[in-house]
Amino acid sequence: MTIDASVPNVARMYDYYLGGYHNFAADREAAEKILAIFPDTPAAARTNRRFMQRAVRHLGREAGIRQFLDIGAGLPTQGNVHEHTRGRVAYVDNDPVAVAQARTLVDGDERVAVALADLRDPEALLADPHVGGHLDLTEPIAILLVSMLHFLPDDADPWALVARLRDATAPGSCLVVSHLTLDGVEQAPAHQGQQVYRTSNAPIVPRTRADVLRFFDGYELLDPGLSWIGKWRPEPGEDQVSHGYGGVAVRR
Repeated sequence: MTIDASVPNVARMYDYYLGGYHNFAADREAAEKILAIFPDTPAAARTNRRFMQRAVRHLGREAGIRQFLDIGAGLPTQGNVHEHTRGRVAYVDNDPVAVAQARTLVDGDERVAVALADLRDPEALLADPHVGGHLDLTEPIAILLVSMLHFLPDDADPWALVARLRDATAPGSCLVVSHLTLDGVEQAPAHQGQQVYRTSNAPIVPRTRADVLRFFDGYELLDPGLSWIGKWRPEPGEDQVSHGYGGVAVRR
């Protein structure tokens, strides 16, 4: 597969924020532009990753979840889902480059599968053999949409897409969401950051708390509800820089 290294890739930019090395010059250049606007982005990325890790560990230990569907997974590096559960994990991304790299990174781990699929077609995503053939969709699963939904524009109706996934899962399934917001952020630098992402493979769409809360329709949020990402059951000494909201919920 040919990789166009000239276009910044949001998955590789995120890897760069986390201190990884699965990125190219264009990714680093775009990421550095973001860092010039928001210097605390690496800390926020670590906060987001640790939120995901805490959610996965909690759902495994307390809710008995043994299957995780990570949509918009990007690259499974820097402490991703399969490192925090003994269960089965299906990573999904719609970027062929990210999927190819991801398959290389998890090669040999039978608990992990990687699918090339798109949330904008939930039924095809769930039917993909690397998802439906790897996870038992008749049993509870956790759907992870971590720093993913803000890459879907409003005209794609991401709320309806999440609802279709919800309706296709068994009772007791869970939803984990983190989402970028501009609540409380100065508008001028925020728009500069959005301009940088418009040069990437996926422009970014921050949303309000009310809009993020809509993704949990049909679910019961676990304490402390929808909160700043760094405030969701933090552990001592963890970064508390949050650029968005996070929540974990159960389908009853």
